[in-house]
Amino acid sequence: MLFHGEALKPWQIWTRRPLWLKTLIGMLTGVGLGVGFEQQALLLKPLGVLFVNTIQMLMVPLIFCSVIAGLTSLLKGKALDRIGSKAICLYFCSTAIAICIGLMMGWLLEPGMGADMGPYERIGMSEPPTLASVLSHLVPSNPVQAMVNGKILQVIVFAVALAVALNASGRRGRPAILFFTSLAEGMFKLTQMVMALAPYGVCALMAWMTGKYGLDLLLPLLKVIGAVYLGCLLHVLGVYSTLLLLLARLNPLHYFKSIVDAQAVAFTSSSSNSTLPISLACAEKRLGVSPAITAKVLPIGATINMDGTALYQGVTALFVAQAFGVDLHLVDYLTIISIATLASIGTAGTPGTGLMLLTLTLTAVGLPLEGVALIAGIDRILDMARTTVNVSGDILVSVLIARSENELDLATYHDASAGEDIEFPPR
Repeated sequence: MLFHGEALKPWQIWTRRPLWLKTLIGMLTGVGLGVGFEQQALLLKPLGVLFVNTIQMLMVPLIFCSVIAGLTSLLKGKALDRIGSKAICLYFCSTAIAICIGLMMGWLLEPGMGADMGPYERIGMSEPPTLASVLSHLVPSNPVQAMVNGKILQVIVFAVALAVALNASGRRGRPAILFFTSLAEGMFKLTQMVMALAPYGVCALMAWMTGKYGLDLLLPLLKVIGAVYLGCLLHVLGVYSTLLLLLARLNPLHYFKSIVDAQAVAFTSSSSNSTLPISLACAEKRLGVSPAITAKVLPIGATINMDGTALYQGVTALFVAQAFGVDLHLVDYLTIISIATLASIGTAGTPGTGLMLLTLTLTAVGLPLEGVALIAGIDRILDMARTTVNVSGDILVSVLIARSENELDLATYHDASAGEDIEFPPR
């Protein structure tokens, strides 16, 4: 086979495929092994468990370092300015709404029903947790012990507190901030290395699960895709339109027409960071947002705005719970909302981020990580939808803040021909 005029060996053809495609191939191969070699496929379980354990190894140090690095980067000085504070508040509020919509989609459509992979007994959760017990243990008495036990919410609370304290320490806290920032970069790199093994881990897990449970576990995945896409449409068309009408008193139709190019790039690239130049152009040239606003708001959004990812967390968490026959309680739902909202502080706007956040969510509520293998094969399809929502939300918040700061050119916003001659920067 030729690749840009260069003859490639078979293994080179495989290594140059994108990770999402290799993971999908791994999933389908695992299904084939499970169907064709049912008993032998069961022997692959240890390889799948090894992959799951490797992901678990990353979670606590990754979220701890990335939250500290992300929050200190946002704060930078002793306090955020008015625009930055507004942006963060709006992003967090919209993310919380998105996760609620995701949970509603999962509750109404029940995508995991029919998989019949249970029953599964949650470790350390023989009795339903109460809201009082969760709140009383929200702050860890021993942060190191919380990390050892994988208490994700406690780890995030401690990371946020430490980040605020380091930022308030001024120059004396700078070495520690640089340390955690450097360590976060190292953890992101290690995560990329581990995720490169995803095709093989997913193949082993899917072979084992298909051999044990049969093909019935695959049919609910179509319902997962439908639930995520329906939730994304509801969030973008319903919530964003309502915010524009109520908070900014603007016509949502022109907003949607103006961001089509940014949405298209987000859908195909599955990366908020890659879409940022196009988002800037759409916001400034077509919607009339001041460059002073976009320069602050959109980069923050590419970092912490995870509306689509949060919605995806809600649907997929309920899918895994339903597939394994686990009943979730009010406290579990509140935990999922908290994790999806707070963990977005330090996550990167790159493909595959949602899958790592899903492992955090499942661990926090005691659900089996084997469910990650089911989602991994279709994650790229879901990633395209959730990134489109993330980018749409980034631009929306820039419009809302510009309107509140009198930095929105209304003539440009209402001009149907504005920005038609934009030459988008190369990606």
